[in-house]
Amino acid sequence: MRSFVLCGALAIIAWTSFETAHAEDTSLSFGVYQTDKASVMYKQFTPVIKQLERNLSTRVERPVRIHLMIFKTYDEANDALVSGDVDFVRFGPASYVIAKQRDPAISLLAMEHNEGQKRFDGVIVVRVDSPIMELSDLKGKRFAFGDENSTIGRYLAQAALLQAGLHSRDLADYAYLGRHDKVAKSVALGDYDAGSVKENTYKKLNQDGALRILHRFENVTKPWIARSGMAPELIRHLQESLLSIDDTEALEALKFSGFLPASDAEYQFVRQGMSSSEEFLQ
Repeated sequence: MRSFVLCGALAIIAWTSFETAHAEDTSLSFGVYQTDKASVMYKQFTPVIKQLERNLSTRVERPVRIHLMIFKTYDEANDALVSGDVDFVRFGPASYVIAKQRDPAISLLAMEHNEGQKRFDGVIVVRVDSPIMELSDLKGKRFAFGDENSTIGRYLAQAALLQAGLHSRDLADYAYLGRHDKVAKSVALGDYDAGSVKENTYKKLNQDGALRILHRFENVTKPWIARSGMAPELIRHLQESLLSIDDTEALEALKFSGFLPASDAEYQFVRQGMSSSEEFLQ
């Protein structure tokens, strides 16, 4: 499994029992899949990880080191969680749903929020001068999706197209481009007529006003998830440590306000969107 391992040498500790509590210090591995340059993601995540280390060290009463692993693909990150090669992760909703199907014993630690809200928008964008005015106008057009496992970049966008009466066979062409920034740029350049991206990606990359929003659809915020086999005491300490993170500058770097308790039921509508996506492809 290829991955970028940052923060020095990786020490993965299998917390299958809480006997590890007697060790002098503890190392945990935290994983994310790559959505930007690894150096950019390292800079974004480090402040929150540092506070999480401090919070967790206080609760378990010994030093804790958290090592950041940046996986090149969604699939690699999902495999690492399910196989237990990483202790906890930050995933998109669809990746959580897939991992939960593969290993029902994984545990939700918390979910992100934006000013108390657990929902936010994904958007389908077109060029500002495009004649396309509604989703049904995309018939016979070219569409750029993100990663094949992306909640916004694929599943919920395809569910929105299906709701508008479109199937994949109704498009002239479509492709999975991976990252949201690649989708936005491809639409701006005219390589595709429309594409699905995160709203903050649209805002970040649309400074010149080349794009406009054709359609909005709702998504739920990202979950942080523990691998199966982790001791219940450690899960509780991780949950409490995440919920108590209050460094606004560190959180702002990741573009959310903090953490709230999470339940599996909050991701049910994503499962429904994923089911609609399967119908879209038929």
